[in-house]
Amino acid sequence: MNGDMILFTIVGFPFVAAFLCYLMGRWNKGLRDRLLQLSVILEMGWMVIAVLTYLQRGELGFLLDGFCMQGLYLKLDGFRVLYGCIAAFMWMMTGIFSREYFAHYRNRNRYYFFCLLTLGATMGVFLSGDFYTTFIFFEVMSLTSYVWVIHDEKPAAMRAGEIYLAIAIIGGLVMLMGLFLLYDAVGTLRMSELYGAVSSVWEEQSLRIYIAGGCMLFGFGAKAGMFPLHIWLPKAHPVAPAPASALLSGILTKTGVFGVLVVSIEMFRYDPLWGKCILYLGVITMFGGALLAVFSVDLKRTLACSSMSQIGFILVGVGMMELLGTENALAVRGTILHMVNHSMIKLILFMAAGVIYMNLHALNLNEIQGFGRRKPLLKGIFLAGALSIGGIPGFSGYISKTLLHESIVEYAIELSAHGEPSRWIHAVEWVFLITGGMTLAYMTKLFVAIFIEKHPFEQEKFDAKKQYMSMESIFALLIPVIILVVMGLLPYLTMNRIADFSQGFLHGEMPAHAVHYFSFTNLKGALISLLIGSLVYFGFIRKFLMGKDTKERVVYQNIWPGWMDLEDLIYRPVLQKAVITLVAGVCKMVDQMYICRGILKGVLEVMAFLSRICDHLLDAVLLLFRRTTHKSRTERHVYLIGTRLSRTLGKLLDNIIKILNHTIFRQKPIEHSFVVTFAEWEEMIHRTNRLIGASLSFGLWMAAIGFALTLIYLLWW
Repeated sequence: MNGDMILFTIVGFPFVAAFLCYLMGRWNKGLRDRLLQLSVILEMGWMVIAVLTYLQRGELGFLLDGFCMQGLYLKLDGFRVLYGCIAAFMWMMTGIFSREYFAHYRNRNRYYFFCLLTLGATMGVFLSGDFYTTFIFFEVMSLTSYVWVIHDEKPAAMRAGEIYLAIAIIGGLVMLMGLFLLYDAVGTLRMSELYGAVSSVWEEQSLRIYIAGGCMLFGFGAKAGMFPLHIWLPKAHPVAPAPASALLSGILTKTGVFGVLVVSIEMFRYDPLWGKCILYLGVITMFGGALLAVFSVDLKRTLACSSMSQIGFILVGVGMMELLGTENALAVRGTILHMVNHSMIKLILFMAAGVIYMNLHALNLNEIQGFGRRKPLLKGIFLAGALSIGGIPGFSGYISKTLLHESIVEYAIELSAHGEPSRWIHAVEWVFLITGGMTLAYMTKLFVAIFIEKHPFEQEKFDAKKQYMSMESIFALLIPVIILVVMGLLPYLTMNRIADFSQGFLHGEMPAHAVHYFSFTNLKGALISLLIGSLVYFGFIRKFLMGKDTKERVVYQNIWPGWMDLEDLIYRPVLQKAVITLVAGVCKMVDQMYICRGILKGVLEVMAFLSRICDHLLDAVLLLFRRTTHKSRTERHVYLIGTRLSRTLGKLLDNIIKILNHTIFRQKPIEHSFVVTFAEWEEMIHRTNRLIGASLSFGLWMAAIGFALTLIYLLWW
């Protein structure tokens, strides 16, 4: 080992704490809860020490030599400091909140164990200095966070877990292929060395590097929730516990964005082709997530679709960074700040949703309608998050969205100045503004339903509930709200400094001029989105997504066609049928290519022919004996059951029982045959194995186990 041990401590401490918490939980659950809170607070303390050390000495590094011949490389710079602190802060707040939320949950020991393991792996991703280290911790994080999704163990949770695990495993394997191709092409996986290495071999290796980048984008984009690999987001968030949903949305998706950022800035810096690819994927993800959120009537599902949309905004910023080249200051700053905003906003909104769920055990808007009417504290907390994510001036979300919007406008002006077509980028701008309006519309729907409208039957019961969250939960919710409000009210003192501190990671330059966030030019975009949001809410949601049920009361309706689900429409059929058929065809084709197979087949056919001749001769001899010396009075047909092993064991036990029946069990002899019993057991086992082997989850677990064994072998070797 060499380097700064503080980095190793930040990553390794949660793994040690996970086992300590688990052992404590076997002895005393109350102390276990406190130990979890202490662990996440200490992790935040380690990050504070790392920040102070970084401010004094500059970049920090740690290398664990000889680990799988590549070594584990950790690094700390401005951006990594920022997201290490955000990750530790979010785990600290959700850890404090979890004590009340999980008070009546089962399997808490398991959840806390994997929660801390995921914290260590997430820190490993954000502090990684090469793609090998990123990959190791990324896969650990994916497998440990799977337990969050299936925590309730209900059918919906298990199904969501299947698709989450499938995306994690497939994405990881595709990413690994990309890393193999990249290393073969440029000879390094160090992030700081990639740009020079790629530039030196670009002319002869460009195609291979594009393929490697595409594979890595697949793996990282899957975790980020990028279209078309977003399908786990709307399924996993509603079924996972609220603290886990806050971390899945606010921080684990950012590990995917982190990978996309590194690939973009180090492998394809200022590449317009790559930039357009990311931009188009971002636009589809941005608009598609908002569209799904508008139709949703489940609180956490709406927030999950919103996460998908906000990841789209961030990807739009990444695409604009590439297209603007060295003039990408606004895009760089907007991307970083929107990542920060989204993390903090979803921490607030998902924990607020958790407060509602732990009181009502429901998330459907028609069931939780009116719960927050007489709860001003919860109303203010939720409103702060809703206004910020909606991009309302005075809140932090407005600042980052303004920077992203202005980067699009800047590129449109640049295209026009060079006489190039700019209609397409203006179309992107309008999709950006329309999506911002849709964001306001679905957040207005949530706020009105929960905090303004009345429940037709349960309103008095809701209003009478005063003690709906503990002081610990209030603390966990209020602290991020205060931070969010301060950032929005003082953007020049807070958000600008955050951008200045971390933009070096993205090779961003200082803006050519100061950005006047509250000038009319910048306010105009927010006003357009506000107008579009009003039209969507009053003209579409109130008119078409609300109807009357059998009791003639107005209810929220989800009219989104059920068949338009990519999981059931495409992914499951592909995974279960097409891939198996394709692999079988390929194996058959490869098998037929070998000449030795033909020779072996001929030998086997000759042996089979000789065997059949011997069988016929033996049958003839046996028939002759049965007709002569061994002739019986009654012909009986013998039907063999079970296998040879079961029949042999059964006959052995039957003979033993026969002896016992004549001695010990003479009064109550055992009548049944163990040959039949063993045969029935074998049939039951075979039938069960066939059912298990045919399930998708079993196949995914087998793939995960094989992948884990491969990693263990590599590490051991």
